[in-house]
Amino acid sequence: MFHHSKDLQFNARVSKPDPAFANILLEQFGGENGELAAAMQYFTQAFNAKQPHPDKYDMLMDIATEEFSHLEIVGATIQMLLKGVNGELKDAADSSEIMQVLDGKAAKETIIHAALTANPQFPIIAGGGPALKNSQGIPWCASYIHSNGDLTVDLRSNLASESRAKLVYEHLMKFTTDPYVKETLSFLMTREVAHYKMFEAALDSIQPNFPPGVLQADPRFTQQYFNFSPEKSVQAPWNTGEMPDMSKEWQYIPDPQTYVKQTQGLTDNEDTYNAELEQMDKVNQQMSQMRSEEVKMAEPEGTASWSDYDTGL
Repeated sequence: MFHHSKDLQFNARVSKPDPAFANILLEQFGGENGELAAAMQYFTQAFNAKQPHPDKYDMLMDIATEEFSHLEIVGATIQMLLKGVNGELKDAADSSEIMQVLDGKAAKETIIHAALTANPQFPIIAGGGPALKNSQGIPWCASYIHSNGDLTVDLRSNLASESRAKLVYEHLMKFTTDPYVKETLSFLMTREVAHYKMFEAALDSIQPNFPPGVLQADPRFTQQYFNFSPEKSVQAPWNTGEMPDMSKEWQYIPDPQTYVKQTQGLTDNEDTYNAELEQMDKVNQQMSQMRSEEVKMAEPEGTASWSDYDTGL
């Protein structure tokens, strides 16, 4: 059940029309890293989380709903940036409101030209209102959404999504001089950081959460770092010393071609790992049973009901 309040979460304001920036801002309305993509990603992820992780379901639905509110803020800002332009252009250009920020016929023609050249579809097809397209006029696409059904994978996708969105807002602020618009963008950017930390905390609360999914990594192929670019090679924490959180040492292989031939295509090393392979099989069975039980225990017997309505007022 959604309840809409006509007051924005953040009081978006604009000091003057800027159709060119309004077009750029479409990236956060109908673009790949925009607010609609984030809202739909967290909204769809929530369904798989409902039974095994009801607490994460609550978080995902809350953040998804906030992202919808951010979409409204972006849309409202775009509409205000097109003030005086987003109706019939001649009448709008002659209105006293736009003439307060423009100076004569030349300025009037400049702003109309900016509206048209930024993205002709914007004022012509969409009538000057925000459409679910990016700044190049490419329609929003469901392929932007990452929802894999495993919550640890989804949360890692969300960390990346929030990181990308934060950078988009950071870049957007370089293309406007409007202090009110910058204030709005700063708010939206900061909420991306807040959501990042929420997802980070949620991921940390699921243990174990590595490797993603149920099946464990094959110990025969976990530790090798293959030096496929031998010239000016670099040895660093990602290929020497202890592997992060694995209690194992990296195995640096300076000559992958020779190593692969000597090990018969990485198959002539099984005896060394027999004990670890047996342990891997045990953990696979334990994890499979545990994940299965998480869902089964949360599923009600008899008629399935998504909601448990509390009649107390």
